[in-house]
Amino acid sequence: MHVHRTYRAKIRNHSQVEQMLDLHGWSASKLWNVANYHSRQVWEETGEIPDDSDLKRELKGHDNYKGLHSQSSQRVLEELAEAFNSWYGKRKNDSRANPPGYRKKNYYDDNGNRVHEEHPRSTVTWKQKGIRHDPKHNRVRLSKGANHKEHPRDWDYILVEYETRPDVTVENIQQVRAVYDTAKGRWELHLVCKHEVETPDAPGTETAGIDLGICNFAAVAYSTEEADLYPGNRLKQDGYYFPKEIAKCDDSGGKEATRLHAKWSERRTHFFHSLAKHIVERCVERGVGRINIGKLNGVREDENRESKNWGRRGNLDLHGWAFDRFTKILTYKAKVEGIEVIEVSERDTSKTCCACGREDDSQRVERGLYVCEECDAAFNADVNGAENIRLDINQRNSESAGQLSGDRSTGWLAQPGVYLHDLSHGFSPREQVVDCKP
Repeated sequence: MHVHRTYRAKIRNHSQVEQMLDLHGWSASKLWNVANYHSRQVWEETGEIPDDSDLKRELKGHDNYKGLHSQSSQRVLEELAEAFNSWYGKRKNDSRANPPGYRKKNYYDDNGNRVHEEHPRSTVTWKQKGIRHDPKHNRVRLSKGANHKEHPRDWDYILVEYETRPDVTVENIQQVRAVYDTAKGRWELHLVCKHEVETPDAPGTETAGIDLGICNFAAVAYSTEEADLYPGNRLKQDGYYFPKEIAKCDDSGGKEATRLHAKWSERRTHFFHSLAKHIVERCVERGVGRINIGKLNGVREDENRESKNWGRRGNLDLHGWAFDRFTKILTYKAKVEGIEVIEVSERDTSKTCCACGREDDSQRVERGLYVCEECDAAFNADVNGAENIRLDINQRNSESAGQLSGDRSTGWLAQPGVYLHDLSHGFSPREQVVDCKP
């Protein structure tokens, strides 16, 4: 089994390569802006968004495309296309959503007139064809863009010497990312390496179901008759705090705004990795061999495939959380432990009683409470959905769906364990469910 790990590395010869990395970082911003302008024009004229293949065909001959190695330029266009697709999904429910912005910093005089514009240093990604690795001397050769070769005999690469932690072995590099740290005023490398590890046996034959949502980011139900809730309070707090702070910045592309965006992204990523790690650890403890997780369209669409409207605040919260990204992280971490992750349909899981199989929209009386009039049971609503996902009720016929209860107690369904996130310690338990609302 192959896994990918990313290692952060300090650049030892920073003074020697800083200028050339600056040129490539600025080139990446210029290419982003050119492609952004083109995408906006296509959108205004046709109502459609060009995908990355369209952008590559259109801009392959552009001068800014040649500022980077071809694969590096392709990655910039891929990121822009992803950003536009994300914006397109947001605008269905939030008319205030703005398309991806331009990467630029503006400088003004005392009268408020713009006197200078500068492109920030964007992250530059080199893929395998643009990398030559010298592991013996901890060096990588990163291919230059054609526009940054001073003359035909100039070296066609940037020779970067790096330093990682003593316990890190850098081999089988798949990608190298040059990332500019605005706080330190320095570049650093992120080395993405592929490692081959032995595929372990599954911890057991038990199963788990995960329901992703707005109030609780994840609800997990186990076949061992246990359940856990993971409130998204930390994400919601960040989702309100950082946009407000960014809006206060004089320049949306300036140093302070860029720093806030980076910090917000880092905290989100930390939350996703901490959550996935904690869930996988709990699954290993319980002998889980398979995790069912709700497909994303169950969160974003109703049964008629129309976008759900959760209200202005709800839509803002929902789109601030990358459910698909979390699923990928969870799948990766579970695979390392021999656990299989399967996406299943969420259709009807929130309105079906997991104990008796009765389906009724009115049974979810509150966001956090599910009451079944048929079997007189009361559950936490998100755990009920997670248990239905674990059982994969949409793969069962209506007769068997009514035979799921047996002698199962509703205690663990009504009072799941609750884990809250702490930036320094990860997830810690809270003894009882008091209220699912943040």
